[in-house]
Amino acid sequence: MTTLKIHDLDSAPEESKTLLNQSMKAYGMIPGLHGVLAGAPNILEAYQTLHKLFTESSFNNDELTVVWQTINVEHECHYCVPAHTGIANMMKVDPAITEALRNKTKMPNEKLQALHNFTLKVTQNRGHVSQEDLNEFYNAGYEERQVLEIILGLSQKVISNYTNHIANTPVDSAFEKFAWQSQTA
Repeated sequence: MTTLKIHDLDSAPEESKTLLNQSMKAYGMIPGLHGVLAGAPNILEAYQTLHKLFTESSFNNDELTVVWQTINVEHECHYCVPAHTGIANMMKVDPAITEALRNKTKMPNEKLQALHNFTLKVTQNRGHVSQEDLNEFYNAGYEERQVLEIILGLSQKVISNYTNHIANTPVDSAFEKFAWQSQTA
């Protein structure tokens, strides 16, 4: 089992302290992931910036959750699945959406299912999708903009999922009640 240091305001490199203060202000705590990322100020800044940009994309809260959790579950991230379950609850996302994603079952409607399917194809195939895949996504009501925004969300999740795998980041106490384990683990 690997671990990386989880920094706080005292141990973090000076360049990370302002960023950790932003986390504290936004979440009322320093999430463990942010504490790990603080070890390299540029990655913490990149993660926070990507998060901000993705939440400002054209996706609504349900769609943001579908993209995030599709990737989190596919990457088997023990930290991000519970964290984004709690975040989805705070964002007033229908629990049926979250449970379908966590349990790899059918989404509550066809448009979200198309978003899930396309996000999964992009993730599993490292961006190699067919014109047929694109057409199915477009026929569900999405456009080229959302194709690119999925890549933005994936960029954010690669940082967090991969970091959590290497760091073995403990789930924050606020999200422990949403603990999750991969069905393939």
